[in-house]
Amino acid sequence: MMDFRIRGLVFVGLLSGLFGGRDVVGDAQYTNGLAGMAILRAAVAVPTLDIPSDPGSWARRRDEIRSNLWQSLGDLPPRSKASTVRVVEAHDRGDWTEERFEFDNSAGSRVPGVLLLPKKRSGKIPGILYCHWHGGEYDGGKSELFQARHTPLEPGPELVRRGYAVVAIDAPCFGERQGRGPDGLKGSAGELSASKLELWLGRSLWGMMLRDDLIALDYLCSRPEVDASRIGATGISMGATRTWWLMALDDRIRSGVAVACLTRYQDLIAAGGLKYHGIYYYVAGLLRHFDTEAVVACVAPRSLLCLNGDQDVGSPISGIRTIERLVAPAWDATGAPGEFRSVVYPGVGHAYTPEMWSEMLGWFRRTLGGR
Repeated sequence: MMDFRIRGLVFVGLLSGLFGGRDVVGDAQYTNGLAGMAILRAAVAVPTLDIPSDPGSWARRRDEIRSNLWQSLGDLPPRSKASTVRVVEAHDRGDWTEERFEFDNSAGSRVPGVLLLPKKRSGKIPGILYCHWHGGEYDGGKSELFQARHTPLEPGPELVRRGYAVVAIDAPCFGERQGRGPDGLKGSAGELSASKLELWLGRSLWGMMLRDDLIALDYLCSRPEVDASRIGATGISMGATRTWWLMALDDRIRSGVAVACLTRYQDLIAAGGLKYHGIYYYVAGLLRHFDTEAVVACVAPRSLLCLNGDQDVGSPISGIRTIERLVAPAWDATGAPGEFRSVVYPGVGHAYTPEMWSEMLGWFRRTLGGR
């Protein structure tokens, strides 16, 4: 089996779509963020997250944070929970069925997706929203479900065999949506054009991506086979960030596993690491209100497992440790101190190791059921 730690270092640059053979590990060692920190300090003092121990006080503060999160995403079009989903084709895969579908997101795009359902089931089953990564692999998208390139095993077949309904969609500019942006360009050029247009419209590409994910979540919860009270979300890299942002915005996701991306933004700036994440990732005004720890804290008291390597330049270890320390009181205040767990693996880069895979399966088995 290929060493996932080595592969993590190889693929870390792809996180932001940087190509041309640049030594991203070398960049991290010899580039600092002094200029970025000077600009940040001149612009704003990022408020410190203070989580009150009183549950009622924290609930009110959490509502304020969530409101600011929605505002940071921009003026998103209203989302109809009655979005029409059209099943395009269905396939018998032996132990499970595969449905290819698409929906109109009411914002000018048709969004293709896939739903996997186990054939053997008793009553309603738990569901998992799988969020694909970025990696500069615009041809990928939801097809990541059926690949063992960035995960130890194929996520879709493995999860459905364990009793989960699994849904995944193509994010904007990925998979079947590549080349369907505002000017028909593909790859990073198409992503940049899409981001530019969204900014003109007063919203962010990140916000529109999450909006599509929430429509997919609506569909997953609406399926008669699925227990809407047992919904999980997971992904690696961009998929990890989608996971904890979605959980912060929507309480229907009961459990999440975020692999290889837990980035505190001030620490990323200080490390000179803004280049390690693509343009899709950034939203306006966030640091005027809080940093990543506030987003993560909104997940409490639900279950969140974060798995990262200490050599992942896109998620500086200093930031991960700060997030761990600052968010713990949110789970304490809500009476669920054991439902947040963060594991940092020594010597691991931007990778999904077999150990992480086992942790993910165990976490979902405990929090959602399944086999």
